[in-house]
Amino acid sequence: MLQQVVWSDELDVERIVDTYGNMLFSICLVILCNEKDAEDAVQDTFITYLTKSPSFNDSEHEKAWLITIATNRCKNMRRYNIIRKHIDINDLQLYSKNDKNHGLLDHLMRLPTKQKIVLLLHYVEGYKVDEIAKILTITTSAVKKRLQRGRELLRERYRKENEYGL
Repeated sequence: MLQQVVWSDELDVERIVDTYGNMLFSICLVILCNEKDAEDAVQDTFITYLTKSPSFNDSEHEKAWLITIATNRCKNMRRYNIIRKHIDINDLQLYSKNDKNHGLLDHLMRLPTKQKIVLLLHYVEGYKVDEIAKILTITTSAVKKRLQRGRELLRERYRKENEYGL
């Protein structure tokens, strides 16, 4: 009986890693700007999943829980300043699934953490404002304000790049 439980857990972990691994890695990479730290944060997220063995209402609840754990781990890594050298922004293309997201991820990497997390969750992962608020445990007005500020920063930087032909 114990062997069946272990086998079931292994299949569940494999499903979680296959389903959410790339998404979590992208989120962590944008927050931490370092491949190795992003890998560590994702690995810590899966370890937390294994140790806590949470039960979820549905797949969206599961996804939101994993994103929350990953973003909190990234925040802790930044807070305790255990971050390695940042990756070259040009290397980001290696991690983008398609070229259309590369430009967006490139600009997101350069934003302050608060804005880049909400922009990534909203525009890249497709979460609604109220869902982001729950994931990050902030108010919906804070999410809206961060989205607004993030868009303004992106707009300013885009204008500067085009003005100088960069």
